[in-house]
Amino acid sequence: MARVVAIDYGNKRVGLAATDPLKLIANPLETVHAQEVITYLKAYVQREEVEAFVVGMPKKLDNTPTDVTSAVIGFVRKLQKEIPTIPVHTIDERFTSRMASRAMLAGGLKKKDRQNKATVDKVSAAIILQSFLEANP
Repeated sequence: MARVVAIDYGNKRVGLAATDPLKLIANPLETVHAQEVITYLKAYVQREEVEAFVVGMPKKLDNTPTDVTSAVIGFVRKLQKEIPTIPVHTIDERFTSRMASRAMLAGGLKKKDRQNKATVDKVSAAIILQSFLEANP
């Protein structure tokens, strides 16, 4: 069974999450450097069957683009070009970093771990993925 992979794209770091093969649970996967994410994803789809990518689309509270939105749009285009056989969906990612911090606190992570931006990024990707799964049963 194929997985769905979520991407929380940032100019420096990219948080990744993937479903289990039954697409029931979103699990944080990895945090990679933005320049290495396409290479990482190409390798990942070689060893795992992936049916779709979900990319978090940053927006302000008033639904206007953020300073990162254009970079994310550029990344989506590059991903579609580099791995054309796998569809790419976008989903609103407002509040995911805040939700990730709260989830890590509720999960009992130590303060030092909660402040690690790489951990926040991959947990944010898992929240993006869980939102996608709930919206697309």
